Amino acid sequence: QVQVVESGGGLVQPGGSLRLSCAVSGLVLDGYTITWFRREPGKAQEGVAALDFSLDYKYYSDSVKGRFTIAGDNVKNTVYLQMNSLKSEDTAVYYCATDRHVGRNSWFLTSMYDIWGHGTQVTVFS
Repeated sequence: QVQVVESGGGLVQPGGSLRLSCAVSGLVLDGYTITWFRREPGKAQEGVAALDFSLDYKYYSDSVKGRFTIAGDNVKNTVYLQMNSLKSEDTAVYYCATDRHVGRNSWFLTSMYDIWGHGTQVTVFS
């Protein structure tokens, strides 16, 4: 059975950093696309960062480019999201999703992913 478990969320002040982890079991991530989404209260889910695990292609939304970094560890079968220079607008529940070779034009489409975690809360407050 495939499981996706996010961790690393918490409370942080503006300008601070957090590192989220997405641990996947039940499949080998080589050959999969892994994407971090987030949902702010009252808003639609937003793609934040995507990683093609095999090709090491990475893609970021404009809202986080230059501040967030996605990286994969094929030994631990885990994907990380390093979040720096956090802003209050980054407050959201962050979800990790994965599926086989999602096309690059579709990386931020939630309908392309069948495997999801339950999310981890990130709160940026002053």
